[in-house]
Amino acid sequence: MARSASRVPFEADREVPALIVKFGDYPLHHGGVGAIRSLGRLGVPMYAITEDRCTPAAVSRYLTRAFVWPTTGTEDPGRLVEGLVRIGRRIGRPAVLVPTDEEAAVLIAEHQNDLFGRFLFPRVEPGLTRRLASKQGLHELCAEHGIASPHAAFPRSYDDIVAFAEKARFPVVAKNREAFVRRRRPAVGGTTRIATREGLLALARDWGERPGVILQEYLPRESAEDWIVHAYFDGNSAPLALFTGVKVRSWPPHAGMTAHAYVVDNPELADLAARFVKQIGYTGIIDLDLRFDRRDGQYKLLDFNPRMGAQFRLFESKAGVDVVRAMHLDLTGRAVPEGEQRAGHRYVVENIDLPALLAYRRSGYTTPHAPARPSGTELAWFAGDDPLPFLTMLGRFVRPGAKHLYRLWRTNRRGSSTR
Repeated sequence: MARSASRVPFEADREVPALIVKFGDYPLHHGGVGAIRSLGRLGVPMYAITEDRCTPAAVSRYLTRAFVWPTTGTEDPGRLVEGLVRIGRRIGRPAVLVPTDEEAAVLIAEHQNDLFGRFLFPRVEPGLTRRLASKQGLHELCAEHGIASPHAAFPRSYDDIVAFAEKARFPVVAKNREAFVRRRRPAVGGTTRIATREGLLALARDWGERPGVILQEYLPRESAEDWIVHAYFDGNSAPLALFTGVKVRSWPPHAGMTAHAYVVDNPELADLAARFVKQIGYTGIIDLDLRFDRRDGQYKLLDFNPRMGAQFRLFESKAGVDVVRAMHLDLTGRAVPEGEQRAGHRYVVENIDLPALLAYRRSGYTTPHAPARPSGTELAWFAGDDPLPFLTMLGRFVRPGAKHLYRLWRTNRRGSSTR
């Protein structure tokens, strides 16, 4: 659904552009397209780093210019910083940086002095972003501040995994431990549910002498609900925009990217997120994944993404503010209007929601807090005022979609399943 600048009760600074920053080869990223549209509809000049000139982001009518820069996310950080600085020179004026992945968020945080003056971004303690993006770092922060999270182990060798397997209650979950490392030496293709001891030991033989994984307690879907929090925090770690919602479906099922979600008011969850961010002193956009465990009544933090989430356009206040708009307003010295979130609003990612729907129907899983009917729907790809990204997505989706399904099949054949 298109939302023009004339429909919001505020004006963005059109003299300050924004740059979508991403490292790695994932051209079908609806979050980047959403950010381009969100600020572009306000008249903000939008720039983006893209794999080529035929990605959905590159063909958006709201994009001023695409900087074609194929990366893997494994490059030397100094090289990536130099590339960003060159792009800044070509833009010719300070631009707000909008990272869409952990690699970009960590790089910006750890090289603030190199980027300051050329770009605008929230200033944060340099090591905090990497710690939040690390599964082990996040687990330790949760323990330090009394935030519930699933029980976890961080094996340093194959022998550690064998010892864990002797005592673990299966199924368990395996995840890559660190940002940057996940693309250079990924242990698993994504969040992976491992059903048996034998399946774990079989997978672990390919993880090398120093397995870069976290082995985590599995929270059974029949006893849990998936919740999300998106927010933007100012320089004092105060929330200028904070939203809560519930996942209905994700792809891969029950652990992957959000495919279908609703805005649902949850004051308890909003307070938990705001208190945690204040305690750790974080500044900027966050995307949190939590699972409510009905067995003990606790929200357990699974992921803290210190950047814009792909599904951020699910959330917009009645004043027309989403987290990307809130960041641009704040960094350009403008007030962020207050407003309640649009409760009951729905978000659908067209290319992954259909397979997710089929998978969830087979499993019998339902989301108790999802509204019976949406108050409105935001599509990830299709927009009447900007149709080319949707058409480009369709043209590029068939091959990677088939490849992903093949990987899922292989994982299942090896005694585990991507959750």
